[in-house]
Amino acid sequence: MSLFKKDKVALDMQSISTLISEGCILDGNLKAPDFARIDGQITGDVMVDEGLILGEKGSILGNVVTKELVVYGTITGNLQVTSLEIRATGKVTGEIRTQTLQVENGAVYNGSLSMTQNAKLAQSNQTASKAKPKLIEV
Repeated sequence: MSLFKKDKVALDMQSISTLISEGCILDGNLKAPDFARIDGQITGDVMVDEGLILGEKGSILGNVVTKELVVYGTITGNLQVTSLEIRATGKVTGEIRTQTLQVENGAVYNGSLSMTQNAKLAQSNQTASKAKPKLIEV
C-alpha cells in the first residue's frame, strides 16, 4: 500500500496468520492477531489486530475493527480502521471511521464517512487551539 511509511511492508505482502478460505462459512465473531485474509463468509463482528484483506469472494455481515483494511469483496456493517482501501470489486455498506481512505474506480460505498487526523497531529492541534496567546508588554 502506498499510504504507509517506507520501512513498512504493504498489507498485500504481509504474512497471513489467519485465513478463512473460499467456501468457509463462519457464524459468530472473529478475533485474530496480526494479519488475516477472508475469502469465505462471516456473519458476525471481525476484530483483527494489525490488518485484514477481504478477497473478491469474501463477505462480512457485521462490524470490522482493524488497523489496515483492503476490501475486494463485500462488507455490510460499520468499519473502524486506520487505513482503508476499497478496490474496484469492493462493496461497503455502513459507517466508516478512518484516517486514510483510497477508493478505486468501480468500487461501491453507501453510508456515512468520518475521517480523523493522525492521533498525534490531532492532539497537538487541540493543545495549540487551547493555548492562550501570551501578552508582551512593550
